[in-house]
Amino acid sequence: MISGHLLLIGSIIILINACAPAYVPNTVNTPMLSNKGELQASLNSGISGFDPQLSYAITDHIGVMLNGSFANETSDSSDDYHKHQFVEAGGGYYTKIGKIGRFESYGGFGLGNTQGEYESTLWSSYANAQYFRIFVQPSIGMATSYFDGSFATRFVIVSMTQNPNKSTGYFLEPVLTFKLGYKYVKLVSQFGLSFPATEDIAFNYQPFMFSVGLHAYLWRKFD
Repeated sequence: MISGHLLLIGSIIILINACAPAYVPNTVNTPMLSNKGELQASLNSGISGFDPQLSYAITDHIGVMLNGSFANETSDSSDDYHKHQFVEAGGGYYTKIGKIGRFESYGGFGLGNTQGEYESTLWSSYANAQYFRIFVQPSIGMATSYFDGSFATRFVIVSMTQNPNKSTGYFLEPVLTFKLGYKYVKLVSQFGLSFPATEDIAFNYQPFMFSVGLHAYLWRKFD
């Protein structure tokens, strides 16, 4: 039920933008790791579709992540549709600030493809593209037994190819993430924006970011 409502919200936002977005930003992974061996997993659903995430602390300061994003949305009343598949991997540095404060910075890359079509009596839009994305993502926040919260800004370079055309776009993606529960399982929600850092973006994009889901700490040492 919740997933259906989120997909409806995403579809309405896409229709408001009246375009078939070639680039749809996935949920930002902000693990706020605490110690070596910590393993986290998230299942998120929202505007970007279904976004699974994994995070693991290799050492007390080095972490890695694996993220995905998958969507297959169609309209009951028209031929409008949107599909995408995206997978990325990253690694970076994290550290504690006092007992509950956290700072982290990750970087990585991903590959994906997208297809979509939107038609109205006034205009039409179509996407069938492959893309490569590089990201750098500093975050600051807190981690406790009951609540995790963070603010992150993801800087991304998206290289989009739709034969025979190729274009590169630069985006800033600030997000707020909240995780509420107790120790090993928490509800998670994220709100954010994706906007171009330059004015010459040659492809359509989704400017809003919103998701909810479940976040599990498969292994974590609590202070």
